[in-house]
Amino acid sequence: MSTTLQNNLAHETSPYLIQHSGNPVHWQPWGEKALALAKAENKPILLSVGYAACHWCHVMAHESFENPDIAAVMNELFINIKVDREERPDIDQIYMHALHALGEQGGWPLTMFLTPNGEPFWGGTYYPPEPRYGRPGFPDVLRAIAKAYHTDFERVGRNREALLGALSRIPPKGDTAFGEAELRQAWSALAGITDPVDGGTRGAPKFPNASYLEALWRAGAEGQGRKLFLLSLERICQGGIRDHVGGGFARYSVDAQWLVPHFEKMLYDNAQLLELLALAWQETGRPLFKQAAVELVEWLQREMMTGNGHAFAASLDADSEGHEGLFYVWKPALLRAVLGEDDAEFVAHEFDIDEHGNWEGQSIPNRLGKNDLSDALEIGWLELRPKLLSARDKRIPPARDDKVLADWNGLMIAALARASVAFGRPDWLDLAARAFHFVSESMADSTRLGHSWRESRLLVPGLATDLANMTRAAIALFEAGAGSARLERAKGWAEAIEADYRDSEGGGYFLSARDAAALITRPRSTLDDAVPNANGVMADNLFRLAALTGEDRWLQRGDELLKALSPSMNTNVFGHASLLNALDFRLHGLEIVVVGEGEEAQVLLAASNRLPYTHRTLLRVGSVMELPATHPVRQTGPLDRSAAFVCSGGRCSLPVKDAAALAETIRQMRA
Repeated sequence: MSTTLQNNLAHETSPYLIQHSGNPVHWQPWGEKALALAKAENKPILLSVGYAACHWCHVMAHESFENPDIAAVMNELFINIKVDREERPDIDQIYMHALHALGEQGGWPLTMFLTPNGEPFWGGTYYPPEPRYGRPGFPDVLRAIAKAYHTDFERVGRNREALLGALSRIPPKGDTAFGEAELRQAWSALAGITDPVDGGTRGAPKFPNASYLEALWRAGAEGQGRKLFLLSLERICQGGIRDHVGGGFARYSVDAQWLVPHFEKMLYDNAQLLELLALAWQETGRPLFKQAAVELVEWLQREMMTGNGHAFAASLDADSEGHEGLFYVWKPALLRAVLGEDDAEFVAHEFDIDEHGNWEGQSIPNRLGKNDLSDALEIGWLELRPKLLSARDKRIPPARDDKVLADWNGLMIAALARASVAFGRPDWLDLAARAFHFVSESMADSTRLGHSWRESRLLVPGLATDLANMTRAAIALFEAGAGSARLERAKGWAEAIEADYRDSEGGGYFLSARDAAALITRPRSTLDDAVPNANGVMADNLFRLAALTGEDRWLQRGDELLKALSPSMNTNVFGHASLLNALDFRLHGLEIVVVGEGEEAQVLLAASNRLPYTHRTLLRVGSVMELPATHPVRQTGPLDRSAAFVCSGGRCSLPVKDAAALAETIRQMRA
């Protein structure tokens, strides 16, 4: 018996779902009610997954979901479910894995066809409204899939069983952890896939994959890795992927030179790039990296603050006024109207803006192939940029997805805390601390966290990524000097992830909590995506907690995690770069303990912070008696003045009293 349906997205909190609430498609939010409808109607499910800033999601929505004729086919043949992948990454991960198992390349919009029980049997990504370039038209696909579901039981059943088998497969659990030799082989493999001319991975498109770039950084100053890291970050900062007028970075470049981005700006990319900019600045002192970082944080404060001005929004759209990138491009006449003839000529020359344009007849500002601006030219540009920004702000801006995601906020909080130290910006530490307070208080779910907050509505339970990244943020704040309460919060969240997300069979962590609503499988991927995987983040957290608390249980759990996941790391080095980074910290990281108060201690802290966060933890105490009873430094007894200790592998240096001696001790211990 057929039920009269309607579009039921209007009361959802996700801006992406609300965008589709006016479609003639009878969209349903994910949940038991939608699955029950499919069973009652004996219809397959059309699952469409996307996100608010996704350009191709908008294209398919305009071409198909807003088309009454195509919507009528969808409504007749399917129960249609819309999912925001940022709000429900657990659902997205399951069905994206299924798409990969079909041999298809992933991407969004994700279009999957499911049984009424939620079991996948076919899928794809973007479909055009009519046949185009060898791709079938969406209505033809809909009719063929619905017919197969009702008549070709054998084929649908085979696909269903094969995909369920792929989704339930548990990777082999290791019994021997990666060591120094395996780590160096992995670094060499990552260097081998890096573009030696333009940086990043070879070819197009180019994503600023931060875990991979950090692994190149960690490969060392003497090898190719560090050079390739700096080359990649230089090109990213010079390219059109960077918003030279407004600050911040787009999600990725469609070409191999970092010129033409998909123009959406994601919080997670900018968080991870801010950390990398801090590393590059500490290594080189190059103004290019510092200015990019400063402009990024200015953009963050100007356009991304939400949650009563404390936390950070998720993303900015790629499109405005129905066109991708329109908000960001320029023509010489526009420059002249804002700046006058001479200044417009300077900007046009320095940022590749001409009458012909470098993209679809208009120009994306960039400095590819150019040397850094000289001091005099830099000052001139810094005076002109606010005028261009003010003029650009009069355009219709891209839409903002203002939901607050705990995991992405955790990435940005940690980045701000670490960048505040590198760049000497205590105001950035204050910004991080305010966001941390909002997430830890407004998004609290008992001992855990919720995942998504918008308009005072919290989506619970949260995910392993929420706890992992907020634990990381708490540790970064603590190391930056934001107070001991941060360390206690980190320990509490680490205990929560062990209790409610641990995968005893596979050795790592499930993405969803043990008490989350059941899906067809509990997602357990160990692969990095655009953000580092929770397993990689937690491995690093565990080793830092061991150093900062003196509790061996964290070290043992971190070692157990790396050992269990070593076979997966060996199979896919690039996809497990965050785990490789944690392994490097386990093998080579130092713990610096600064004891004392006053000016002498501050000098030692400043010297300690010259060693990048990738290579050390930093613990500051007023006296040795504040250290854990088992800490080796505590055995030295009371000190007559401030001192620093450098520890590695359970052994610590003698007390060091001045910055020069500390730098030499660090050098010796790292050697």
